[in-house]
Amino acid sequence: MNAQHLSPVPAADQAVGPRTPEEARVWKLLEDVTDPEIPVLTVADLGVLREVRVEAEAVEVVITPTYSGCPAMDTIESDIRVRLEAAGYAEVEVTTVLAPAWTTDWLSEAGRAKLAAFGIAPPAEASGSKRALFGADPVVACPHCGARDTECVSQFGSTACKAHYRCRACLEPFDYFKCI
Repeated sequence: MNAQHLSPVPAADQAVGPRTPEEARVWKLLEDVTDPEIPVLTVADLGVLREVRVEAEAVEVVITPTYSGCPAMDTIESDIRVRLEAAGYAEVEVTTVLAPAWTTDWLSEAGRAKLAAFGIAPPAEASGSKRALFGADPVVACPHCGARDTECVSQFGSTACKAHYRCRACLEPFDYFKCI
């Protein structure tokens, strides 16, 4: 079972990437570990992968859930372990940290583009400022046609991190990745 800590990891604006060639190898190995709920996104795209520490044959991977209680985290932890053990690492520890709390600011630009290409609108801004969960409704562009004439149908989409929207221009429904 993974450890859950409240100890800090580097802040979102600090480098959390690899510092040594061996850490870079582990990051590269984890590039194909995807989110089971949104399989076009990797743990790196999501910003869930926070830090990697390597010592001899042992690896510690630090992850932060998109929100506490995210059901995908157990699968992500298992996928990380399987990937690294298959690459020859004898000891793999996955540590879950809750602070600092994950934010959609940690989504990579590549991840945002992947969401849109997959038909999920990436987090948007409302009136020039970031929208908090259940804050002012953002202007959400339709990932199908690009129109900004959309409406929220439900704050609760196919997963807890998404809301359900409909485009008034093309009439297509779509998920919106909530801004947190």
